[in-house]
Amino acid sequence: MRPHGSPESLERRRHRALAVLREGFLPVEVARKLKVDRRSVRRWRASHDAEGIEGIAAKPVPGRPRKLTDPQRAALGRLLLGGAEAQGFPTNLWTCARVAAVIRRRFRVRYHPHHVARLLHALGFSPQKPERRARERDEAEIQRWVKEEWPRT
Repeated sequence: MRPHGSPESLERRRHRALAVLREGFLPVEVARKLKVDRRSVRRWRASHDAEGIEGIAAKPVPGRPRKLTDPQRAALGRLLLGGAEAQGFPTNLWTCARVAAVIRRRFRVRYHPHHVARLLHALGFSPQKPERRARERDEAEIQRWVKEEWPRT
């Protein structure tokens, strides 16, 4: 299982471990300091001894490449902030199905609505429950009442 963290932060951790080893600490002590398994420290040292710096360098993350490029993801974030009505929906409520439709229409990439939530989370969005408000609500009348009527009570 791959540890948490970016490839760069994991590489920094391996460099730190080797630096502490050079100071004369035992792999068990290094592992305790860095909160990693002692076998990892030994493996990092063996890789460094065999391959040099390249042995502990950051490796690309395995797995399927992203469907949307970074510029497309940034553009999607801007589209979402513009509101659902701006994308032709009758209300300003974003759903995963609506976001999937926008992605398909704008970027010609298919996302299943169930996977859109993961994408939105990666973009920094979180699920929100809209406030319930009456359709007949008159904002101008509410503001007038707050300014004029409420202070009298």
